[in-house]
Amino acid sequence: MDFTFASHQEICAELGLRLKRQRLVQALTQKDLAERAGVAPGTVKNLEGKGIASLESTIRIVMALGLADELAGLFELQLTTSIAQLERAQLAERKRAPSKTRQAKKHA
Repeated sequence: MDFTFASHQEICAELGLRLKRQRLVQALTQKDLAERAGVAPGTVKNLEGKGIASLESTIRIVMALGLADELAGLFELQLTTSIAQLERAQLAERKRAPSKTRQAKKHA
């Protein structure tokens, strides 16, 4: 699945399915996985079926499946390489609002 154009619901559902496949490959029941992860069986069911779980519960399940290394590359800072990317990054930087004293001096 290409996550680029997917909705957040589609991404959550896909991740839930991927974790379900991992559980099945390891021949674990939802109850077994829930016990290993320290979460309720309903949490595993909701994650696999609807893609709904808290971040903490999801990470517990990922760790219980032995997939913690898969998280290492998530959300790492991507270095900008092109001039256009650098320019966009500079434009996106937060601009500081002018102070009240500077505004008063301009209008004086």
